[in-house]
Amino acid sequence: MKHRQGVWLMVLCTLMWSIAGVVTRWLHSARGFEITFWRAVFCALTLVVLLGWLRGPAALWRTLRNGDRAFWISALCWATMFTAFMLALSLTTVANVLITMSLGPLLTALGARLFLGHRLPLRTWGAIVVAGIGIAWMYGHEVGFAGGSHWLGVLVALGVPIAAATNWTLMQHLHHGPGLDDGDSEDEAGDMLPAVLAGSLLSAAVTLPLALPLAATPHDLGWLALLGSVQLAIPCLIAMAVSRVLKAPEISLLALLEVVFGVLWAWLGAGEEPSAAVLGGGGLVLAALVGNEWLAMRPRPDQSSASYI
Repeated sequence: MKHRQGVWLMVLCTLMWSIAGVVTRWLHSARGFEITFWRAVFCALTLVVLLGWLRGPAALWRTLRNGDRAFWISALCWATMFTAFMLALSLTTVANVLITMSLGPLLTALGARLFLGHRLPLRTWGAIVVAGIGIAWMYGHEVGFAGGSHWLGVLVALGVPIAAATNWTLMQHLHHGPGLDDGDSEDEAGDMLPAVLAGSLLSAAVTLPLALPLAATPHDLGWLALLGSVQLAIPCLIAMAVSRVLKAPEISLLALLEVVFGVLWAWLGAGEEPSAAVLGGGGLVLAALVGNEWLAMRPRPDQSSASYI
C-alpha cells in the first residue's frame, strides 16, 4: 500500500464511521446504551467472520488467548472509543462531545512527539490548529457547561481522543518503530487486527447492564447490524491496515472528516439542514486536511519521497 492509497482508504473509513448519526435517527425503540451494546455485538460477530476467514478460527482464538500487553492496550483503547462516546452523550450535549473529540489530532501529535520522538512539520501543526478552529466554529455556539453532569460528560468524552491517540501512537511504534523492516511491520499489523474484536467484546460486556431492558425491534436490529458491520467493524479493520503506511498524527487528523461527513449524512438522510456556522467550520476542516495532504505530497529536493508528515 502506498501513501496516497492509505489516505484514500482513511477517507473511506471516515465516510463509513460517519453514518452512525443518521442511522440512529431511523431507529424506532433502541436508545442510548442499547445502541452501543448491539452495535458492539454485531461488530464482534462481523469480525469473527472476517478474521476467521482471513486467519482461520484456530489462529484467531490463539491470538486472542495469547495477546501480549500491546494487544490488550489496543483492545482497551477500542473498547473505550466504542463506549465513551455514547456515555458522554447521555451526560452532556453533542456539541460538547464533538468539541472535546476534536482534540484527537493534537493529543496524537503530542503522544508521537513525547513517546516516539516524532517531529511534525509546521504544516501539520498548522492543519491541526485550523481543523480545531473549524470544529469550534461548527459547534461553538452550542457549547454549554451548566450543571455538574456536563463537566462529567466532557471528562468522559475526553476518553475518546485520549484512547484514539494512545492507539494510533501504539500502532506507529509497532509498524514504524526502530529495528522493524517491512516484513516485521506486516506481522505486527496482522497480530493486532483481533484487538478490534477484543475491544468490541469488552464494550458489549460493559454496556449490557446499562442497556437493560432491551427494547430493540426487528427493524432496529437490522439497522444496528448495519452499524456494527459497515459503520464499525469493516472501517476499523481498514484503519488498522492503513496504520502500516500512515503515521499516527495523520490518521488522527484525517479522522476529523467523520464530523464533516456526519453533518452531510444528517442533511441528506434526516433533513437536518446545517447552519452557516456548520458549513463554514466544515469548510475550514476540509481546507486544513486538503492543504496538509497537498503540501505533504509536493516533491522536495531535500526530503525523501516517503516523508509525508
